[in-house]
Amino acid sequence: MKSKTARETLSITTIIVLPNDTNTQGNLFGGQLLAWMDVISSVAAHRHCKRVVVTAAVNNVSFQKPIRHASIVTLEAKVSRAFSTSMEIIVDVFVEDQITGAREKCNEAIYTFVAVDQNGAPINVPELIPETEEEKKRFEGALRRKQLSLILAGKLKASEATELKKLFLD
Repeated sequence: MKSKTARETLSITTIIVLPNDTNTQGNLFGGQLLAWMDVISSVAAHRHCKRVVVTAAVNNVSFQKPIRHASIVTLEAKVSRAFSTSMEIIVDVFVEDQITGAREKCNEAIYTFVAVDQNGAPINVPELIPETEEEKKRFEGALRRKQLSLILAGKLKASEATELKKLFLD
């Protein structure tokens, strides 16, 4: 399996927020944003492994600022780290100022996808090679996030979470 860079997994989409996407306050429904992020994350995961992928977890969502009706929204998803059969994908969400064109980050999320074969069984995925400083930082943090998720799910003992322990022992 050939290793990939995060740049090779980049998936970008731009959407305008329509009235049926909003609540009574005129803000984008959080569930609609989650659906858009799930779709774009799946594209990034597929680009990484070229296999069928399924959502395993929505690990973190941060709704930092509301997104108003008629906003132009850009979602950018990249694989931040690949494990044996799973991939962590980080989605950054930006709102564009319609006059200046300036983009402001307003939300982000972290998804986990698993590559599966024709029977739905997990299969191995290629290694990810981070290149930029931001990619390296996200790559390193991914193992800590995975260990924390496994501890919370009861699948890993805290004493075995080597990367998490380093945070507190350094």
